[in-house]
Amino acid sequence: MLLGGKTMSKLRLGVVFGGQSSEYSVSLHSVTSFLRQIHADNYEMTLIGINKNGHFYLYNGDVDSIEHDTWENEETCVSCAWVNGGIMPLDGSNKVIELDCVFPVLHGKNGEDGLIQGLLELMNIHYVGCDVMSSAMSMDKEIMHILCKEAKIPCADYICLYANRENPTFEQIQEKIELPWIIKPCNAGSSYGVHFVNNKEEFESACKDAFFYDGRGKILVEKVIKGFEIGCAVMGNEEIFTGSIDEIEITGGFFDFEGKYEMKGAAIYCPARIDEKTFKEAQELARKTYIAMNCCGMARVDMFVTEDKEVILNELNTIPGLTATSRYPSMMKVAGIEFADLIDKLIELAMQRTIGAC
Repeated sequence: MLLGGKTMSKLRLGVVFGGQSSEYSVSLHSVTSFLRQIHADNYEMTLIGINKNGHFYLYNGDVDSIEHDTWENEETCVSCAWVNGGIMPLDGSNKVIELDCVFPVLHGKNGEDGLIQGLLELMNIHYVGCDVMSSAMSMDKEIMHILCKEAKIPCADYICLYANRENPTFEQIQEKIELPWIIKPCNAGSSYGVHFVNNKEEFESACKDAFFYDGRGKILVEKVIKGFEIGCAVMGNEEIFTGSIDEIEITGGFFDFEGKYEMKGAAIYCPARIDEKTFKEAQELARKTYIAMNCCGMARVDMFVTEDKEVILNELNTIPGLTATSRYPSMMKVAGIEFADLIDKLIELAMQRTIGAC
């Protein structure tokens, strides 16, 4: 195997899961699928779990225990600390487990926002996915909107509200953006804290919940786009590969948590049921967004198709879900890349990059 310009018999891979995030359970489902699909014989794997309190453990148990969230126990876990080039179990042995690369199977706060990426860069360890800057910018939906607007990428009209600041009233927002609205945290994912709003009463309760999930005191009020949602899986460093386009069909106001992970009131079609022209426009918009946000490794770009067949950006996910029903591996599979091969390619992309550079 040739990775990062050097031949290795087995690459020393750290796989990080769990996390101090509202998306902790999503990570457990993602890593379960990941571990069941990966070409395990290609790697010397070290599993690193993070509990809900942010404590790091070396994990030596089975995959089923991760799936059912019973992984954290004294028999299978040893507290550990990051050191330069690897991780050290805090068992008195002073033995360092060296790592060539880390695959963070984390979502949301402290996993998708640049923090774990910064830690790995300080430890001089390669990692899969976007770097610190692009992770942080993409996680913050206000910053993403600002940068994409500068790059002339079409987005929904929005207003950002801030905790502990004087914000426009419901009526003042209504003068600028007609109802209905989508209220969402600026720094969260998996549809936590996202609400479809038709009136003032719904607006006030939605804002309260969105602020709860954001954690950084910022939420968005976005105009509802009349149309349907699509997505595109993107991969690459200097050379960018766009996978297939999928389409989400929903019965409710938006693609919520149950729709994403339990497929309640939702169906996903891949490839999307759109004409070839719109398909290619969506791939190009996804590529343009990936470049504008300085992404590398991987990302899933979510978009809308309006009633007039205009493609508009929704948001960007730098560590998309990796469950059995997740959209990113499904779109890559339709494009000709099976899940296990996709994992290999993403790790190879990580090893090709200089640490700290996208």
